[in-house]
Amino acid sequence: MTDLNTLTIAEARDKLRAGEVTSSELTEACLKAIESAGALNAFVHNTPEIAREQAKFADARLQKGDDAPMCGIPLGIKDLFCTKGVPSQAASGILNGFKPEYESTVTQNLFDAGAVMLGKLNMDEFAMGSSNETSVYGNAVNPWRRGNDETALTPGGSSGGSASAVSADLCLAATGTDTGGSIRQPAAFTGITGIKPTYGRCSRWGIVAFASSLDQAGPMTKSVRDAAIMLEAMCGHDPKDSTSADLPVPDFEAMLTGDIKGKVIGIPKEYRMDGMPEEIEKLWADGTAMLKDAGAEIRDISLPHTKYALPAYYVIAPAEASSNLARYDGVRYGHRAKLEQGDGITEMYEKTRAEGFGHEVQRRVMVGTYVLSAGFYDAYYNKARKVRTLIKKDFEDVFAEGIDAILTPATPSAAFGLGEMAEADPVQMYLNDVFTVTVNLAGLPGIAVPAGLDRQGLPLGLQLIGRPWEEGDLLNTAYALEQAAGYVAKPVKWW
Repeated sequence: MTDLNTLTIAEARDKLRAGEVTSSELTEACLKAIESAGALNAFVHNTPEIAREQAKFADARLQKGDDAPMCGIPLGIKDLFCTKGVPSQAASGILNGFKPEYESTVTQNLFDAGAVMLGKLNMDEFAMGSSNETSVYGNAVNPWRRGNDETALTPGGSSGGSASAVSADLCLAATGTDTGGSIRQPAAFTGITGIKPTYGRCSRWGIVAFASSLDQAGPMTKSVRDAAIMLEAMCGHDPKDSTSADLPVPDFEAMLTGDIKGKVIGIPKEYRMDGMPEEIEKLWADGTAMLKDAGAEIRDISLPHTKYALPAYYVIAPAEASSNLARYDGVRYGHRAKLEQGDGITEMYEKTRAEGFGHEVQRRVMVGTYVLSAGFYDAYYNKARKVRTLIKKDFEDVFAEGIDAILTPATPSAAFGLGEMAEADPVQMYLNDVFTVTVNLAGLPGIAVPAGLDRQGLPLGLQLIGRPWEEGDLLNTAYALEQAAGYVAKPVKWW
């Protein structure tokens, strides 16, 4: 059975419980797939020894009748998660050589549930990017191609390595993080499922911080059922994280009935952008029709402050980033620049940060420092915070009027070519997050589900936004959409 790496979590779990396959066999199949997929540059720190040891331990647990759904499942871990004794660089030169002496809460939860770590995955540096082109490891590559065109495509960002690895069957699932769409946009670009839970549902402890009030971890999987299984294992209250919610974690998988009769789905008029590609318009209309056919009521809604979301996000996120990244100074850990005679501590800070941070991180740190500086704090940062409150209230108002979930496109286009945006204004790249940033600003759960292909054969995704803390209900609506869309396309192997 050499194609074990193509299984979903649910399929693998059932085979593991039935004794048809072992975790060690699953793990070897994934390790073999990773070895032959160097062209994708998805895995950047391989951990085969750890994987084999964890698989052996999982097999022992399974033999004793352990029925934890994630037991024995091989995963990829985004490089933003600290993993004990394993390089955890956040794809940045400034953390070169950093091996934490502790485990992030999310990865610890997964390992406690019996999951297996195959290695660390590529990403945009410090999760800042929408195309995985800002990584110190080089670009991650999308396993999809535009027909017969050999142009290398972006897998999206910042969780590009995670998306590429899951789409190419290098692992059964992967962890991602989402600050402004970094799970949902790459999931849509690679034809997989990705959910960002409600802010506070997953602990942020041990995850390298980008923007602390926006960051949230979530699973990137091959199906909605897999997302439900893995999310449950990742969640849970963590006293080490002051923003972690002390709420019970439901059995998300048990809530997947596919029955959405009587559910009210909102279609926000503000998401109909000028110049939106016809294919995205059609996908959105088709998705709306699918949910209606499944028994949901469709209702037009208004989220009036949506147009301010992107500028507000690109004030708040860099401001928090400039504060969070101040700790990388060459003093305690990570990269330190070589100093010349006569250099003092100021020169050490300047040289270390200039060498260690890439251009996109430098840009965002400078923007963030500017908007937090005296004289500009009220003009920019405080105003953005007020706009954020208004955006959150827009969602609260529509949910109060009986809306159960909101359907939107996940991205404004299919995956674009690596390097195609190199000469573009940075704002053009930021527009990739236009449909996703509102969800982070409001702290809501959002999920991207693959729903079709464009005319060049590339995957397109739809996004569902749910009520806070109601991930189970959101996953069930996504499950109904997934069943109706019947999406089964896979990339043709070229790597």
